Amino acid sequence: MNATLHGVRLGLERGLREFRHSLRSSDQFFTLFSSIGFLTVLWFQRDSRVEDTSLTLAALTLPSIIGMSVVFGGLVGPAGQLAVNREDGTLLRAKAVPNGMVGYLVGRVTQTSLDTAFAQLAFLVPGAFLVDVLAGVGAADLLALVAVLLLGMLATLPWGAVIGSIAKSPGSAMGMTMLPIMGVTAISGIFYPITAMPGWLQAVAQVFPMYWAGHGTRWALLPDAAAAAELGGTWRLPLAVVVLGTWAVVGFLVAPTILRRMARRESGSDMESRRQAALQRIS
Repeated sequence: MNATLHGVRLGLERGLREFRHSLRSSDQFFTLFSSIGFLTVLWFQRDSRVEDTSLTLAALTLPSIIGMSVVFGGLVGPAGQLAVNREDGTLLRAKAVPNGMVGYLVGRVTQTSLDTAFAQLAFLVPGAFLVDVLAGVGAADLLALVAVLLLGMLATLPWGAVIGSIAKSPGSAMGMTMLPIMGVTAISGIFYPITAMPGWLQAVAQVFPMYWAGHGTRWALLPDAAAAAELGGTWRLPLAVVVLGTWAVVGFLVAPTILRRMARRESGSDMESRRQAALQRIS
């Protein structure tokens, strides 16, 4: 078997194994807690009507949260995991074996994708009982949803890896992802229509993947009448593809260079200094 393909196969196996392990660990507490929080939001929004539509605010929020989760997972997951693996020596060990970095990166992508899909299902399944507008969703709509989510993942995964490569610690990686994501989420029409925001904030939101991932998931799951709550009163799927695709292309051009540079600089002494810094933070 080709050595690179062998590394890919090992990475897939590693990603699946680590995902199964995460299902039995306390890591899923955050997923459960987040799902309960989002479902609570839907419960309070279930009777609020959106202006110019016959839909409830909960009907717009549910698919928006699905789009938000793929951006969140694509950025925070790889950034945190890469920072942790640099600190505990996992990355250094991967670097030391043939095609180890290939297997490592494939494993990270596999686990991140599965973690994100699990989090979405944990919210979407019970959410469907609160938001009856999803009852008319068919197979074509679900395929469209999968396509949007895959594009959203491609637009964010490489940037999560970049952040994890330049962060000095897991804590700084979280700070570099969580705080910006919270700010962008607040202006991207996830929990209420973006049309309620000032024009300049609407323009800022449309630069980032968050808004377009939410726009795409709403397009996939909601009826055509829901477009009245969007900017311009219409679905802008071609522009969504362009923006998300641009983030993906630029990310995959930038990330490999930064990852290679980071891997070349990894050494036992660097890992030990990070480990000692981590022990000091704990103590």
